[in-house]
Amino acid sequence: MKRREFLRMTGRVAAASAALPRWMHAQSEIDGLTAKLNVQEGVSLATLPADFTGLSYESAQLANPAFFAAENAALIALFRELGSEGVLRLGGGTSEFTAFTTEEPKGPPLFDAVGPDTSKNVKSDTPLTPLSLRNLRAFLDATNWSCLYGLNLGRGTAAHAAEEAAAVQQILGSRLIAFQLGNEPDAWRNRYRPATWSYADYWKEWSAARAAVVARVSQAKFAGPDVSNKMAYVTGFAADVKKNALHDVVMLTSHYYAMGPAGAKGVTLDKLLAPDPKLVRDLEIAMEAARSVGLPYRMSEGNSCWNGGEPGVSNTLASALWVVDAMLRFASVGCAGVNLHGGGNGYYTPIAGSLAGGFTLRPEFFGMKLAREFAGATLVQTNLLCSSDRVSAYVAHKNRGEMLLAINKTVQPLTMRVPLRKCREHWLLTGPAIDAQDGVTLTRSEGNVAHGSQLHVPPYSAVLTKS
Repeated sequence: MKRREFLRMTGRVAAASAALPRWMHAQSEIDGLTAKLNVQEGVSLATLPADFTGLSYESAQLANPAFFAAENAALIALFRELGSEGVLRLGGGTSEFTAFTTEEPKGPPLFDAVGPDTSKNVKSDTPLTPLSLRNLRAFLDATNWSCLYGLNLGRGTAAHAAEEAAAVQQILGSRLIAFQLGNEPDAWRNRYRPATWSYADYWKEWSAARAAVVARVSQAKFAGPDVSNKMAYVTGFAADVKKNALHDVVMLTSHYYAMGPAGAKGVTLDKLLAPDPKLVRDLEIAMEAARSVGLPYRMSEGNSCWNGGEPGVSNTLASALWVVDAMLRFASVGCAGVNLHGGGNGYYTPIAGSLAGGFTLRPEFFGMKLAREFAGATLVQTNLLCSSDRVSAYVAHKNRGEMLLAINKTVQPLTMRVPLRKCREHWLLTGPAIDAQDGVTLTRSEGNVAHGSQLHVPPYSAVLTKS
């Protein structure tokens, strides 16, 4: 199907769906998909922690002390909209270009907003000061979020990392979850390290840096290895932590991007909407490693497409449907949380903008907001029978009620046979078209509605019902 014809069809389907009652759609004149959802009530998968939702920002953002600060009321409100609890991870490529100093800055900050880091960015050393840390603590208190804090190990020294860690621990206190030593060390070869760089070299350096930090901060906690994609680092790290009985390591972390780099052939809407076998494989490896050492696993940085996101893909309705599906997939295997990377005006950032220009919401924000409804809920085993692999469903129990989320990433309306018959609360995530960059909405309504044993899901949308 040619793109113009595809978009015309999308518009016709959206118009047809809009003409029907919002929640109880009648049979569309356009042929639709059918699916059947079976629920194994006695088989629980995992309970989402209250702080499952997270955001990831570049460390260089701290060079502007006014950004993460109690005075930034607009950003605080948006964080709280994503979760009454959550995790802010600071790291990214710019974390290897930061330098902690006790000399407070004079004059205006170097910049307003930072991010995302891409291979095309010209990075320069940025100073981080106690003022930034004090403001960050106030921001975390105001949002009720906690922090994963990245230290410079790629280009910095263990001694400098220890000095910064001491200040961070003292100021962030109970808001600090753990330190991460270096960002994506599996990608340091031929960049910050020689071509012979290996996991064994990384573990040696990491161990030395950990020792230096612990010498300054006896109560320090650590997370890692925070790699980009080489899962052998995750399994190796877990094994070495267990072998050396390092009880101050409290979490395994790694990154996940569905596609990339931006601009590469094949980085398309179609690929984003399709299932990702790599995610299934890597999640299995990560969770097995976490279980082997008795630690939680968190996806500490990720998004739709690395290198800043793909325009017309990462900033569309497709990304909103992708993110809610991806977050629930991570949750269903027991992942402790997901941090979506962003900041500045990257195409994939959930919250775009700056202090000076104000903040705007990208489509991913609405997908994250829908997923946050599952915080504290226990997912149960389901079996979905559908001819399309772009339909997903999740069922969970929360507060003695049942939640059912159906995601339809196809151009056809979906009729799903479900066990849930009465609903008291309904959410709809939708937009004008799958490639719409504006007009993406998440709406909520209340009321006891009996829909029989069928749930109707419009094209390119997600429906959440609660009983």
